[in-house]
Amino acid sequence: MNKKVLLIEDDKIVRENTTEILELASYTVKTAINGKEGVSLAKSFMPDIIICDILMPELDGYGVLQIISKSPKLEHIPFIFLTAKTHHEDLRKGMELGADDYIRKPFEEMEDIKKQVKVGEQV
Repeated sequence: MNKKVLLIEDDKIVRENTTEILELASYTVKTAINGKEGVSLAKSFMPDIIICDILMPELDGYGVLQIISKSPKLEHIPFIFLTAKTHHEDLRKGMELGADDYIRKPFEEMEDIKKQVKVGEQV
């Protein structure tokens, strides 16, 4: 059975490209275009890992992580931020909220994202 990934990303091109990379690596991927939709989808899809942008409309990635981490049904799921926000303060904030890792946008190679997802699965 393929591992299930929930990708929460508002940028259509990034969402589609990342989905394609993950599907080529044999992951089953569901996508959400904002944090609110992502939280709802997480509850029904029950992914093995969540990859989430930080800056999004309706509910940002920090809000998604806070909701996920307070849900007994979802709190065990590894959570990786996919973000262009790479200042030390931004990384620290996400890690303090419970993020397992970060993938920096833009990622250079297909291998970058596959490697980070595998690391997230081991958490």
